[in-house]
Amino acid sequence: MLVEYTRRRGIRSPVTDAPTFRVGKLAEARQADQNGVDISHLIDRSYNYHSSRELHWHLADRLGLAPTAVTLREVRAA
Repeated sequence: MLVEYTRRRGIRSPVTDAPTFRVGKLAEARQADQNGVDISHLIDRSYNYHSSRELHWHLADRLGLAPTAVTLREVRAA
């Protein structure tokens, strides 16, 4: 499953002092359809992710899939 996301700026982590990001939009990408299906409702978009890897694992867990079955791709906002 290919999932595309856009980033929104987050805050600096009070624990690690590292930058974080929030997900702006989350969509299941389709081969024939450029827009994909919006699945943003599956996550809490107010959560501050530390990395795309953290988001990847969170999505796999949320979707009930093995992490290897989920591919995550960042899409830059226009």
